[in-house]
Amino acid sequence: MLQPARRKYRKEQKGRNTGVATRGNTVAFGDFGLKSVDRGRLTARQIESARRAISRHVKRGGRIWIRVFPDKPISHKPAEVRMGNGKGNPEYYVAEIQPGKVIYEIVGVSEELAREAFRLAAAKLPLRTTFVARMIGQ
Repeated sequence: MLQPARRKYRKEQKGRNTGVATRGNTVAFGDFGLKSVDRGRLTARQIESARRAISRHVKRGGRIWIRVFPDKPISHKPAEVRMGNGKGNPEYYVAEIQPGKVIYEIVGVSEELAREAFRLAAAKLPLRTTFVARMIGQ
């Protein structure tokens, strides 16, 4: 699973996920992409689960790019622990997704195969997504 190798600080504040994606909002590496329509968080497990769904469907053909990285730690306090006594330990990492962000890209497969692979992957994700193709001349 994806997670940062090192961090300057172990814990991070919650923050607010606002705005739309201005970077990473076009298909840059492959021919087809899976683009987010909603905003939300993708855990490292969800990213990996969707990647496996794509890989299994395209089998040996194609090259896949993951365009998001889970670099935000989410902390949890243990069950049945009283309030206070500090912030809990980081349990997992998430990638914050804004509308318009390309999550996966693929090249080397037909459009029909890419559409079906991304449909299977989208079922693993908690966001609404759409299929996009590279613009001519990019």
